[in-house]
Amino acid sequence: MNIDVDGLQAFLWIAEFGTFHQAADKLSLTQPALSRRLQKLEENLGVRLFDRTTRRVSLTAIGKNFLPHARRLVRELELSLGGLKEMARHGTGHVVVACIPTVAISLLPDVITEYSAHFPKNHVRILDDHSNETLQAVVRGEAEFGITTLVGNIPEMEFEKLFDDPFVLACRRDHPLARRKQVKWTDLEKHNLITVGRLSGNRSQLDFVPSMIATSPLWAYEVQRSFWTGLKLVEAGLGIIAVPKLALPTEKNSILVGRPLVVPSLSRTICIVRRKGTSLSPASLEFVSVLKKHWKAK
Repeated sequence: MNIDVDGLQAFLWIAEFGTFHQAADKLSLTQPALSRRLQKLEENLGVRLFDRTTRRVSLTAIGKNFLPHARRLVRELELSLGGLKEMARHGTGHVVVACIPTVAISLLPDVITEYSAHFPKNHVRILDDHSNETLQAVVRGEAEFGITTLVGNIPEMEFEKLFDDPFVLACRRDHPLARRKQVKWTDLEKHNLITVGRLSGNRSQLDFVPSMIATSPLWAYEVQRSFWTGLKLVEAGLGIIAVPKLALPTEKNSILVGRPLVVPSLSRTICIVRRKGTSLSPASLEFVSVLKKHWKAK
């Protein structure tokens, strides 16, 4: 059954004033129009809500029982509509964003700090996972949008570029390659190389490395998913690793340093991703606005 809002309002105001005349004036209707609304409501419900005579209008027993329920329905509807208008005007609501770990750790804290200063009542939920899982969270509708690496053409998804994140060599400060301003990929062949496996969303961008390095074996250690594990192996002095610049530790006292990798230079593209044909909520639109403003200023 469809909710007859017009009929409910007619019912409530007739019950409030006890006359069709005053109720019609309140709703800016003619009395015949008001009568039609009430008649339609009664027909839909299959009950009579008022006893009418030429002298007065009074609620039936069913009408008296229905009155508080009708008031609650209309009040809840008005509150819901008011909440929607508030969300549209002021960007209130909750944000669910799927995000790859390197961005979540290195950049989101500053973005959320700025966003929360403007929208202190809004909650932000971060689904931090690797690029493939981040993309799938958006596909499944678990997150309104994601921040991840650009992948191949996916018809149902829309990618908007934010920035390029170059790959750099991560090594200990006491490593011979740390003394160079930049490092060629071919320079890696004389050192223990740590790589990421197929489960990492960045592996496809590193597939060209074997053709650049002639030495066998091509790598000394492989971690399946996370650059963070590889960086810990580097800290232990077990080798070197190519990582996105965002993955580098930012602490001043870190024993690791990053050096640009060149010939060729390689980067991954960080994008906002969402499903085509969908609109972001006002809260998420405001979050994305702060996101773009923050990164553009960096």
